[in-house]
Amino acid sequence: MTPEELQAARDRVVPDVAAGGLSVLFCGINPGLMSAATGHHFARPGNRFWPVLHLSGFTPRRLAPAEERELLEYGLGITNVVARATARADELTAEEFREGGRILTAKVQRLRPRWLAVVGITAYRTAFGEPKAVIGPQERTIGDTRIWALPNPSGLNAHWTAATMAEEFARLRVAATADPSR
Repeated sequence: MTPEELQAARDRVVPDVAAGGLSVLFCGINPGLMSAATGHHFARPGNRFWPVLHLSGFTPRRLAPAEERELLEYGLGITNVVARATARADELTAEEFREGGRILTAKVQRLRPRWLAVVGITAYRTAFGEPKAVIGPQERTIGDTRIWALPNPSGLNAHWTAATMAEEFARLRVAATADPSR
């Protein structure tokens, strides 16, 4: 992928991988330029989402970004807080996050997943006005949908290793599979 091709992807939208009644709807911050250029979520090679999803037991093997539609077979999906692609999440404004939170809330009300998993605690805090939120299950719900804040799988997030992220993702997986009420 050339730098020009990546820059041409700025502000593009990557379509959701979603359906009604999912077990977990994962929610990224916003698409990066590589994701927008390829049309697939978490497409940057250094992003740890796909390895962590597998390590945590959500998928039986490591999926490639181009295989993202297979998530639906496992009751999983992907969306974003903010739809437009940028090179870095810090290019987004607080208002974009808040508006993204409103749009995401409406999406969750329509799709009714058991869990909404926001990958990025700062994005969750800003989008939902929860400045003291921490990683893990949240008090807030959207209808019957519970919310879990997960660490950002970006390679830039050095505070979390793939192994420690997988542990947190696995906590969500256990909670999601232990909730057969829906």
